[in-house]
Amino acid sequence: MAKALREQQKMKNQVLKTRREVVSAIICTFEGGRECAAARIGLPLKKFDNHAYENNNCRPLTDAQIFQLEQVTGTQHLPNYVAAMYGGMFVPVIHPENLDTVEMYTRAMQSSAKQGTVDQIIAQALDDGVITDVEAELIQNAHTLHMAARTAEVYAAIDLYRAKSGKAK
Repeated sequence: MAKALREQQKMKNQVLKTRREVVSAIICTFEGGRECAAARIGLPLKKFDNHAYENNNCRPLTDAQIFQLEQVTGTQHLPNYVAAMYGGMFVPVIHPENLDTVEMYTRAMQSSAKQGTVDQIIAQALDDGVITDVEAELIQNAHTLHMAARTAEVYAAIDLYRAKSGKAK
């Protein structure tokens, strides 16, 4: 049961537990893999591997390097990880110039899909009548991602339909 739920949770924006998992997930989603990721941040492959996987007493990749890689992959693993450490959730800032009704519809669909994921995980967890610690963690993870998507959707609606100065009644 828990294994099936874990597989379902392998979503693009899964909240990861360690910085090492964050870096690994980014590298796995990077088109071209480690080689292209290393080239993107200007490191030779061996040095990149040492920093990415913290081998040979090397310092981990910096936040700036991870951010640079995530700009290419479109993931948000690092901010989700850091927010989760503080018991919060990451909600990306909305750029009003990029908002329109199509974007709003897309955000609404993403939020609804994530809510559906939460509901499915709960239903599957209740198949045996008990929610285990592992299942509870999966439910909470999915719920955090849903709430972040819903919050972003609400903020986008406010920004898109906010009364502009001179237009307010």
